[in-house]
Amino acid sequence: MKNYDVIILGAGASGLMCAGNISRKKSVALIEGNIKAAKKLKISGGGKCNITNISVMPENFEGNSALISTVFKKFNKENLLDFLDRNSVELELRKGQYFFCKSSSDDIIKVLEHNAKHAQMILGETIQKVTKEKETFFVQTSRATYSAKKVIVATGGKSFTTLGASDIGLAIAKDFKIGVKDFEPALVGLTLQKEQFWMKELSGLSCYVHIEVGERTLKEEMLFAHKGISGPAVLSASLHWRRGEIQINFLPKADVIKLVSAGTNKLVSSVIPLPKRLSKALLKAIDFQDKECRKVNTQDIQKLLNLQAYSFAPAGNFGFTKAEVSRGGVLADELDFTSLESKKVKGLYFVGEVVDITGELGGYNFQWAFSSAYVCATSLAKLI
Repeated sequence: MKNYDVIILGAGASGLMCAGNISRKKSVALIEGNIKAAKKLKISGGGKCNITNISVMPENFEGNSALISTVFKKFNKENLLDFLDRNSVELELRKGQYFFCKSSSDDIIKVLEHNAKHAQMILGETIQKVTKEKETFFVQTSRATYSAKKVIVATGGKSFTTLGASDIGLAIAKDFKIGVKDFEPALVGLTLQKEQFWMKELSGLSCYVHIEVGERTLKEEMLFAHKGISGPAVLSASLHWRRGEIQINFLPKADVIKLVSAGTNKLVSSVIPLPKRLSKALLKAIDFQDKECRKVNTQDIQKLLNLQAYSFAPAGNFGFTKAEVSRGGVLADELDFTSLESKKVKGLYFVGEVVDITGELGGYNFQWAFSSAYVCATSLAKLI
């Protein structure tokens, strides 16, 4: 049986970042079920990976804000950008907000793998169980058993099952009686009730919207899909939606009354600044009979204002196969905020998506993966 100082479970963004920040004098192993590391990182963002965002705040996440703030105080967006710059990873800023790899996600993967080259990479071995006897952990895989003084669980969430994703991280936590919230699909399209099936007929169309979910307002593109609604605004909205109504403003940059007042002989569907197919469908959805603007009365105006406050309750979501990430994970209260170490099991750490912290769409989840991994690794360095 091979013994290590530290075993990291999972060779994704957080696992590799952890390994890269642990002393080269220590023996470290990365155990990964896939035959290659960082497979999710590689395909994200169309192969260019949205790494972080121009603005990263606790408000962009679901989860314990105190834990998020504590972690980001130690390693924030500026620290990540500086790390990438020092390692010659070129980025491009899209829409004035999203940082992507300029060339390919391979650029950051190469840096992470290079920084972790002192660690032994054990690939193609599925993690099955972790146990502890006295001060030693034993990690059982599909091929062998390994031991270590410290174990870092960086196994990610349950989305992207085609890449081998699973809830093994939560299973490990449960075995040690550590509290968890079971994974649910997040950053995922929403399905529709029968009353909104008209949206399916618009499959392929997109428009800029504001979506209100509780106290949150998400501002981005919405895509009509054959299964329901998707696109950046909807994916982020799905993170905050559990059940009940959401509200969509289809004309966030327009004044409906002014549009109609200036339209005179034009049809209302013609003055609405949306694709004609969409404007006609929206008018039908709010029970408005299309007519010349000059014929619009006060009652009509009240109906038209629903274009900026269209409320309905989604039926559900597209499920894990379409989800970008998983919501849920190891509960924040179970962890030491300064190290991500379990309060109940000394030497056992949880980082990245396996923790009950989930960000909106836009690079937030990779930022959390890198930040939590860095904080864990650097705090652990003081102990071994």
